Amino acid sequence: MEVKTFKGGAHIPHYKSFTEDKPITRLSVPKVVVVPLSQHLGAPNEPLVKVGDKVEVGQKIGDSQEHIAAPVHASITGTVVAIEPRPCYEGGEAMSIVIEAGEGKQDFEPQVERNPADMSKEEIIAAIREAGIVGMGGAAFPTHANISQRKPVDSLLLNGAECEPFLTCDHRQMVERPDDLIAGAEMMMRCIGAKTCYLGIEVNKPDAIEILNEKLKGREDIKVVPLAVKYPQGNKAHLINAITGRNVPRGARSADLGCIVRNVGTTIAGYEAVVYGRPCYERVVTVTGPRVPKAGNYIVRIGTPVSHVVKEAGVENLDDMKVVVGGPMTGMAQANLEAPVVKSNTGVLILPKEMVREDVEYSDCVRCGKCVEQCPVFLYPNEISIAAEHDMISKAESWDVMDCIECGICAYVCPSSRPIVKFIQQVKPVIKKLQRSRK
Repeated sequence: MEVKTFKGGAHIPHYKSFTEDKPITRLSVPKVVVVPLSQHLGAPNEPLVKVGDKVEVGQKIGDSQEHIAAPVHASITGTVVAIEPRPCYEGGEAMSIVIEAGEGKQDFEPQVERNPADMSKEEIIAAIREAGIVGMGGAAFPTHANISQRKPVDSLLLNGAECEPFLTCDHRQMVERPDDLIAGAEMMMRCIGAKTCYLGIEVNKPDAIEILNEKLKGREDIKVVPLAVKYPQGNKAHLINAITGRNVPRGARSADLGCIVRNVGTTIAGYEAVVYGRPCYERVVTVTGPRVPKAGNYIVRIGTPVSHVVKEAGVENLDDMKVVVGGPMTGMAQANLEAPVVKSNTGVLILPKEMVREDVEYSDCVRCGKCVEQCPVFLYPNEISIAAEHDMISKAESWDVMDCIECGICAYVCPSSRPIVKFIQQVKPVIKKLQRSRK
């Protein structure tokens, strides 16, 4: 079995054993959900409901007329009790629709059952757009815009790498829903004009590789590609390089290289949207940690407060614990557990203090070069962080800080505990503003 990978990157402990064998189950319906109006990259949505309105699960409650946007839907049946700024997982607040659960069915019941083979490309894209499907691996780019290609591309790449530690939600979906994944891949191949689909899976998921290989036996148009276990194997540019051998120039669009990359969870959600008209009002989330009594992979309603997820996982006492939404490398530590789960959230990690680097005194760069050796985009994180730390904006820009993918490897390997990614995140918006002013 040939195993493919990319240059650079880091080997990080997996910590997937807590949930990799746990079948997907449903989390209980919360009494209140907070649905942020915009959960995507692109134009913000406007509310389609007002306070006091009764809504049903799956009903569209926010939308935009812009192309780069994705509507949002009620995740429970109930009453709109507020439309106001509420805490979000990234920090700060976001305009949100607050729904209080009421009487009525809390499960979405499909009103249609369509065959994608009988639908035009335009009808498939419209159904995906109406369902509010976005990149569910973390990117949150509207899927309908991603597959609305004016010129055909030769390859669809499905990202089943799931390279971040702890996360297993994509793994379980590949194991439990291979037929829906394959059907979704066929549908997206039609939309983008791709002749071949490559399903990249890291080799620490042998059951997923075996099941999908068995399902695809004898087919040449969809192929499983085993990938080395290395972070950040799931990054779009590195996935393209590993699978196709094509180098992705800085700033290039994947479509320009003849590839479209989609997350496996996004592909399954797109299939459900087209066949059953199911909107993106829930998603699979890995809830895990060394001391989590009910660690597992749960179907969670969009808008569910993180506090509800933590409680349902059996964690009563959060003393000496840190809650992170997303993966441990790129996720966000939570200061307010009333922030809701959104479409792009892959995990809720509940980590003991000994696993978290918090309030650690950092020191000056010792020039060891570890961050340079392991940077997957071949930057100099040491020089960039020094420039950013001291507000040397032009110097940080000259070291190509805007090409950083914020994977977190540099901070992970730094012996001086320098918050390199934090420095980079602080300087990037300043440089973006300067670049806009130059134009």
